[in-house]
Amino acid sequence: MKIKDLIKKGTLDLRSNGIDNASLKARLLMQHSINKNREYLIVHDEDELTKAQIIEFKKGIEQLIYGVPLQYITHLQEFMKMDFYVDESVLIPRPDTEILVEEVINISKGMKDIKILDMCTGSGAIAISLAKYIEDCQIIAVDVSKEALRVAKLNAKNQAVESKISFINSNLFYSIVKERYDIIVSNPPYIRKDVIKSLSKEVQNEPKLALDGGLDGLDFYRKIINSSSNYLKVNGYLCLEIGFDQKSQVIDLIKDKGDFSKVYSIEDLAGKDRVIVAQI
Repeated sequence: MKIKDLIKKGTLDLRSNGIDNASLKARLLMQHSINKNREYLIVHDEDELTKAQIIEFKKGIEQLIYGVPLQYITHLQEFMKMDFYVDESVLIPRPDTEILVEEVINISKGMKDIKILDMCTGSGAIAISLAKYIEDCQIIAVDVSKEALRVAKLNAKNQAVESKISFINSNLFYSIVKERYDIIVSNPPYIRKDVIKSLSKEVQNEPKLALDGGLDGLDFYRKIINSSSNYLKVNGYLCLEIGFDQKSQVIDLIKDKGDFSKVYSIEDLAGKDRVIVAQI
């Protein structure tokens, strides 16, 4: 079977099963199945596929229909202009989180010997991006999941920043040596427990540990905000990604704590509240 014919069939199969962006996903899956780039597919779409390539592609289509995210099949997600390895152990990095990373980079300008604590690091996308784009920094990246840390360490090695990041297996601050940081950054689980069941099949196939923020979605914000002042330097920053409807609640938690002198929010490209920054 030719490349173009199998892509067409795959696209139709995905569409008939209600899969969004069916054509794009079929093409990306084909790139993965034959280990070639987009340009190759365009030029060689009349090429015949091997039996093994056809089997690989069809298996991927079945996984997509079942709800497995494409990124878990290709083990690839772009973030901050870098390619990250991802699997079922970690949440797939989203473009919205780049807003958080970019703000931390902006905050760090003019600082020297910057110490950053990345809480709930997952794939390591935040910590690794900061290590890549902030020259003078050392980062502690924390996650409760050993499997997530395995992925994060692999990504740090792939991006050649492993010397700038220390990975620690800890339930939030539990195993963290009490020292002071310039910046604490986190994209914690923040989906309300009762909402998770209503999310798309793809999202539900991501680790629940990285999604579940408790009954009101604020469990991790409470814990991080309550402890962060014990780990921040004078004038240090707490930078949090939030759900689009959590701005007022998270700001109230910060103000109730009483340790922060300045709080502001940042919207994402869709105009939704996405980042909260608080300064000691």
